[in-house]
Amino acid sequence: MAPAKHSDLAENALPSLEDARAAFAPALAPELEQVRNILLAARANPPQLLHLEGGSRSWRLAFGLWWGAALNCHNPQPGGLPCLDCQACLRIGAGLSPDLICLDGRSESIKIGEIRELKPILGEKPRYLNTRLVLLLEAQALTKEAANAMLKSLEEPNPGTVFAFTVPQREKLLPTLISRGWVLTLPWSDSLAQDAAHLEEWQNALSAFAETGQDWFELSGRKGSVDQTLALEILELVRKSMSAALGGRLGGRLAELMKNRDPEFFFELGEICDTCQEHLGAQVNPALVLDVLATKLNLLIRTNS
Repeated sequence: MAPAKHSDLAENALPSLEDARAAFAPALAPELEQVRNILLAARANPPQLLHLEGGSRSWRLAFGLWWGAALNCHNPQPGGLPCLDCQACLRIGAGLSPDLICLDGRSESIKIGEIRELKPILGEKPRYLNTRLVLLLEAQALTKEAANAMLKSLEEPNPGTVFAFTVPQREKLLPTLISRGWVLTLPWSDSLAQDAAHLEEWQNALSAFAETGQDWFELSGRKGSVDQTLALEILELVRKSMSAALGGRLGGRLAELMKNRDPEFFFELGEICDTCQEHLGAQVNPALVLDVLATKLNLLIRTNS
């Protein structure tokens, strides 16, 4: 369950334990213990701005919520772990705390008006939690004007408030925003494998079309097969495949196709992905955006052999 933008619920309006735990679940995997420990160590003196990069979108969202729980748990466990079943944890896990403010860039741009609406709230102390959390999901969706407004908000005193941005790669943010925060990188390779399993048919089709120019439009043209969420997931998979190829890490079929390419290849592909993301934010037909992505990737592969 994604957190609401800003809720003002009655104090007895607790979410169910099952719903809250489901939101935290991706952050509780055994292989992510080191990441959790790093965040716990930062809890005593939390950074004003935390950048959560890498991993998958579900991991980034879950860690953003888990960070809020770690800062506010009423009944911390040995080692400082949040209990995930007190009122504070339950409200954060289900996105129902008035002191959890979420701006959601997963499907559209985060605009300057949304940042301006934060100003009067940030001037107040948290109402229920010890620490208010302002969570920007997929903060690369900030418009230029919104990013500059956010910079100004970070320069002003915000009592009892911290910020967390989720982002596939820090380079997607303004350098001034990156420098304002502390970056924590989630593991890439495991999340890439997760996404490859979830999107296997699409990854195989995109890889095959990039090499041969065949068998893509039959898949993308199926009625109802492509929505904005899927298109964004495929774009993120392409970006993570680029990261795996550049870092020499294991990846799926797309990452293997990208290995040993010239630096110009990755620069151009990054620009293609950025343009496709902008088109999705402008509500262009998602299937058409993916067709453009596939066509330009095919051309890029053929000219960079």
